Amino acid sequence: MIRRKRNRQLWSSTVAASGWSESTLAEQAWEGERGAAVRWAFAGALAGAIAGLVLFAPAAWLAQYVASASSQRFILADAQGTIWSGSAVPVLAGGAGSRDASTLPGRLEWTLSPRWYGFELAAREACCLNGAMRVQIRPGLGRVKATLLAPAASAVGQWPSAWLSGYGTPLNTLQLGGTLRLVSPGFTIEQVEGRWLLNGRLDLELEGVSSRLTTLETLGSYRVTLTGGSGANSATLLSLSTQDGPLQLTGSGTWGPGGVKFRGEARSATGDEAALSNLLNIIGRRDGARSIISIG
Repeated sequence: MIRRKRNRQLWSSTVAASGWSESTLAEQAWEGERGAAVRWAFAGALAGAIAGLVLFAPAAWLAQYVASASSQRFILADAQGTIWSGSAVPVLAGGAGSRDASTLPGRLEWTLSPRWYGFELAAREACCLNGAMRVQIRPGLGRVKATLLAPAASAVGQWPSAWLSGYGTPLNTLQLGGTLRLVSPGFTIEQVEGRWLLNGRLDLELEGVSSRLTTLETLGSYRVTLTGGSGANSATLLSLSTQDGPLQLTGSGTWGPGGVKFRGEARSATGDEAALSNLLNIIGRRDGARSIISIG
């Protein structure tokens, strides 16, 4: 025991004299610092990669989301740029598997800016939008809410009625002419677990409508009004009315969790029965002089 103790003392004295202990501790400290530096460098590279991915996320990602949310009925084709600043060609389509599609002239341009509540979207399209259309987007758990801010002009925009043919039957058969206008003081639309909810009011005005299925120059002008409530399960009310013209359209319905349910009728003004007979056969189910329109 005495000899072992003496050996340890000699060893300690030798180590202390040589400075090997201090060298080892310094090397261990350096290794620790190098390991921390490597970890921080990796974390910084990862954060930079994520930031770059977010800042330069391609516009195609936004196009994929829009197509999915609209069940492939509204498509942003040839998307270019990023989700924050990009452009695309708006396309209306008949849904998944449909061959019907129609495009607009020119490109839809947008900028998406972060806000405390989510994002603000500013959209511009020379052919159709009256200035910049501004939309507040508030994402949430299992839902996303979009609020159209009150536009400066009375109408948000106007589009050729022929664009609606992309939705498929019967619009592609009617081959409509004229202009479609969207008028609203502002509204909120929310997607909750695949269901769409509307809060507010918007009017779709079809002006100077024509069709190749009749010899009449114009069919008339019409208004579709959508009025939504504030309840989670409230349905949006639909109404169709005729402003003027030989083709008289009326009807009402709802748009809710169960889809669109609409009942209406079409009839011709006195003296135009022969010119509108074929069109009335296509619009709905004939019942004497009128045609019954039923959806859902």
